[in-house]
Amino acid sequence: MTNAPFSKFFLFLTVITFPCFSQSENRRPSIKISGYLDLYYAFDFAQPKDHNRVPFAYSYSRHNEPNLNLGFMKGAFETNVFRANLALMAGSYSQFNLAAEPGVLKHILEANVGFKLSKTINIWLDAGIFPSHIGFESAISKDCWNLTRSILADNTPYYESGLKMTMISKNEKWLLSGLLLNGWQRIRPIRSRLIPAFGHQLSFKPTNRITLNSSSYIGNEAPDTSLQMRYFHNFYAQLLLGKKVGFTIGFDIGAQQSTNRSRIYQFWYSPVIIAKYSPTQRFSLAARAEYYRDKYGIIISYSSPKGFQTWSYSLNLDFNLKDNLVWRLEGRQFFSHDQLFQNQKEPSQSNTFICSAIAWSF
Repeated sequence: MTNAPFSKFFLFLTVITFPCFSQSENRRPSIKISGYLDLYYAFDFAQPKDHNRVPFAYSYSRHNEPNLNLGFMKGAFETNVFRANLALMAGSYSQFNLAAEPGVLKHILEANVGFKLSKTINIWLDAGIFPSHIGFESAISKDCWNLTRSILADNTPYYESGLKMTMISKNEKWLLSGLLLNGWQRIRPIRSRLIPAFGHQLSFKPTNRITLNSSSYIGNEAPDTSLQMRYFHNFYAQLLLGKKVGFTIGFDIGAQQSTNRSRIYQFWYSPVIIAKYSPTQRFSLAARAEYYRDKYGIIISYSSPKGFQTWSYSLNLDFNLKDNLVWRLEGRQFFSHDQLFQNQKEPSQSNTFICSAIAWSF
């Protein structure tokens, strides 16, 4: 959902773009209907009474109960000059990740339209609600190497709304996007904010086995007419060594003004590494190690003198039962420098859980 200036600008570009393409150049429209169901059961050994797992995890977040993490139906329409996507969802993912959004917006996974701006260059302008340009993990588990999301993925935007201009090179090795956004994981904008948010994505794929990606976000995070700027950058590299072995290395770093218009900035950062091994087409293993440091509680707030400083380790097993059906099992542990967690009413430095899920798509 874009605000009025976004809508007027998008309408203007629509008017000037359509005349650039003659009717003879329009290919037959493509319409695709797809769906996804991700059912899970997670057991947290801390056994929280409210059945909510650690507060910084927004996927697979319910303890000791069979649940739906994400289910959606999506319709996609495309010609050579126009495209549109609409996906409606339900599940604990939408319950926790879109808690700040009002009413029906909590159930929108995607709602966007786009126009091609040139006959000779692959450049598109999209407007609406779309998946985040940040990071290598999405809300759709089957597309990720691990069952649960890393701490850095759970605490950066899964979705965003606004305008996005994307250009892809002729050899399809380079992708460059510039974004004008309503905020940090926000559909409905805060009207009183002084400036909109901005972002970029630059992706390079020299071969089909190497991906290098740089994404950024700049925005005012103050809730009113104050100015409290956030600067954030995500980098990751994905390397595939043949058909069986792959590595993903990521690093997030952010800085935010401590108070209104302050010259003092507070930082947080997170490195992560994932290794994947697929001995057969039906079976794969993935191991992950990561660290998240947020001393000042900008993203993850805990009442601790040292803030949030936590390691996480996980091991993931995947069984592809069919091409569109996968069963996944993961064990994971968090370990903090302080006693940030509760283990059956007792303070603890660690938290351990296991999670099993089955995902089906069509």
